[in-house]
Amino acid sequence: MCAQNSLKMENNKLAVGLDIGTTKIVAMIGRKNEYGKLEVLGIGKAKSLGVKRGVVNNITQTIQSIQQAVDEAQSVSGKMIDDVVVGIAGQHIRSLHHSDYITREKSDVVIDDTDIENLVGQVHKLVMLPGEEIIHVLPQEYKVDSQPDIKEPIGMYGGRLEANFHVVVGQVSSIRNIGRCVKSAGLALADITLEPLASASAVLSQEEKEAGVALIDIGGGTTDLAIFKDGIIRHTAVIPFGGNVITEDIKEGCSIIEKQAELLKIKFGSAWPGENKETEIVSIPGLRGREPKEITLKNLSKIIHARVQEIIEHVYLEIKNYGHETQKGKLIAGIVLTGGGSQLKHLRQLVEYITGMDVRIGYPNEHLAGDSDEVLSSPAYATAVGLLMEGLEKQAKEETRVEEEPAPLEQEPEMKVPSEEEELKEEPLEKEEPRKPKSKSFFEKFTERFKEFLDNAE
Repeated sequence: MCAQNSLKMENNKLAVGLDIGTTKIVAMIGRKNEYGKLEVLGIGKAKSLGVKRGVVNNITQTIQSIQQAVDEAQSVSGKMIDDVVVGIAGQHIRSLHHSDYITREKSDVVIDDTDIENLVGQVHKLVMLPGEEIIHVLPQEYKVDSQPDIKEPIGMYGGRLEANFHVVVGQVSSIRNIGRCVKSAGLALADITLEPLASASAVLSQEEKEAGVALIDIGGGTTDLAIFKDGIIRHTAVIPFGGNVITEDIKEGCSIIEKQAELLKIKFGSAWPGENKETEIVSIPGLRGREPKEITLKNLSKIIHARVQEIIEHVYLEIKNYGHETQKGKLIAGIVLTGGGSQLKHLRQLVEYITGMDVRIGYPNEHLAGDSDEVLSSPAYATAVGLLMEGLEKQAKEETRVEEEPAPLEQEPEMKVPSEEEELKEEPLEKEEPRKPKSKSFFEKFTERFKEFLDNAE
């Protein structure tokens, strides 16, 4: 029994991030070291065969890829993986803004977690399009009675509690398919996180989030956007184009196979056509005894430039729709590029040119322990690092919740002493039941409902 407990304690300190991308599936297992930095114990990578534009379109192949990545991470780290924090993205994700309010019966009692929960619960009842479900309800700012721009209303007095919300919506079937793949791969779902939020945790600083910043995560199948201002997420969007579309264009434009197109993009690709001279030529071996093909690098970068420009213009339109050009919504910290696609040569300069904003490449190395493998600090692993961080954060919250749990029981007799009526006696008891979930994020509740669905589906 004692050995079992110590094993549980050991496992509690570990977390696993599972990034199910269009190009690759990454399983990352790690823990926090004594300095609070991320120590990655093992990483597993597999080619993603059953995912297109962030959406699972072949269950069997996705399960195999997940198992391959997890097996590799387990053999490298020597640890067993039971549950994972999974990221969701894909072209089915959309966001909307919504305002809602509740009228409190007792305005002479301070606002607490229950009021916030009631307000958020009201937003969860919004009627969505058929087949869609609310994934995330993110409060922006609150209004108590007629006092606007309140960041934290808990502890204040007021009769009417109002808030603006950023609501993230996704297709139920797409989310369930991811859950089914994870479960069929023999893993439990510890948590589900929106991938742009995970990437943001890994590469953005708190100062940037305060000043206003747009995170552009260029993946294989999709480009994810997350906009922060005053430390709060203000806008999210998923553009259904990524690095794979650029490879496809090179394949078509140069009449070569996909593998060669991908290699060309990585080795010689540039987003700035003026960089290459007409005389710079690369020779591609011909197929099965055919003559080799000669491709000018100028032509290659023209193909890349056209597609990258289209992707960036899509993203910039979203940034403008959010309100970047207004005084209040100005993103002072500019743009942070991350994801595998951000490694394209001269992309930063092109984004600066198109948007006129400051741009930097986001590396997740700030949160990694000093002796970490250099490969891990690549922007391609930003989402996996972010998911791992989310997993460890969730565990830390649960530990503090367990530590704090006995406190209400000790206080209960004291609370009963001054109460005169039976109703007042029952009040703490009524609150006692939802006390545990009260501090849970709405994502955790969604995960629980989702787990129930998967169990019932069997």
